[in-house]
Amino acid sequence: MSAFANAIIEWQKDHGRHDLPWQNTTDPYAIWVSEIMLQQTQVTAVIGYYAAFMQRFPDIAALANATQEQVLQSWSGLGYYSRARNLHSAAQTIVDEFDGMFPTEFDDIQRLSGIGRSTAAAISTFALNKPQPILDGNVKRVFARHFVIEGWTGKPAIQQKLWAIAERENPSANHTNHDAIAYTQGLMDLGSSICTRSKPKCALCPLHKSCQALAENQTQNLPTPKPKKVLPQKETTMLIILMGKEVLLEKRPQKGIWAGLWSLPEIDMTAIAYEVAQQKFSLSTEADEPLPIVNHVFTHYKLAITPQPLQVVSPPKQKEKAGYIWMGIDEAIGAAIPTPVRNILLMMQFKH
Repeated sequence: MSAFANAIIEWQKDHGRHDLPWQNTTDPYAIWVSEIMLQQTQVTAVIGYYAAFMQRFPDIAALANATQEQVLQSWSGLGYYSRARNLHSAAQTIVDEFDGMFPTEFDDIQRLSGIGRSTAAAISTFALNKPQPILDGNVKRVFARHFVIEGWTGKPAIQQKLWAIAERENPSANHTNHDAIAYTQGLMDLGSSICTRSKPKCALCPLHKSCQALAENQTQNLPTPKPKKVLPQKETTMLIILMGKEVLLEKRPQKGIWAGLWSLPEIDMTAIAYEVAQQKFSLSTEADEPLPIVNHVFTHYKLAITPQPLQVVSPPKQKEKAGYIWMGIDEAIGAAIPTPVRNILLMMQFKH
């Protein structure tokens, strides 16, 4: 075992995390759900969602048999909703192709929707007694600093270098799985609590004596930041169509932003809201003052949302319309809706 790996293992045993809800188990389902939730999301944000999700979908069969709507509702607010759709799809694949048992072969795990090499490696290490090297965002940062790997870690050439380090440093098969688990968890813990993006706690790091970035005073420069890209700005108007205490929600398409979620109907910024309501929904409405603009940042663009309340003046002849649903505001806030839409409805709730 390398001195690098040994230092992390010893540190993790004394200073790492040992009481997270998905630890101290070898249930691949529980570990799989946690790993998917932890993609792009901090531990503190995941813990509450994880507990509720596992209570509602306690095993693979429960998740596979649920509707996408139910899964998205439990995921609502956690963001990156493709993770939830992939989780649901993968559960159905496991039921159809693996008799409901989580696959044990590394290649089979990687073929499941939403699972890449690093996530598959974490599941294999923590649940299946088959250690594999991992390379998530925190681990990339630890490697880039300790071994001074310059260049944006998203570049294929840089990723190849980092994977080579991950493979080299990972405890080999002739060591106990307990060491492999401690090493893997230790890397995650180190990146999360010590080798942080800003103001790393180098004095507390078990690798501070061998860290090349620290020796060269490069910790603030590594990992190399992603090249900055100016995000385009888009604008939209969302209609808050109110009839009594109910609000009209629209089902989003199954592809694209917020796929499969309920949302507020959108119109072009230049359209006249009450005319759209009349023409599209056959609703006679009166417009209230718009709410403050809500800004939301996606990976590829920024969106400025103008929330426009509309009060229905007279009930429609036909209330039901395919792809739309009337829902009480309190109920809508807890439904499978995007975060900015929830914030808008919370503003409306506070206003009233």
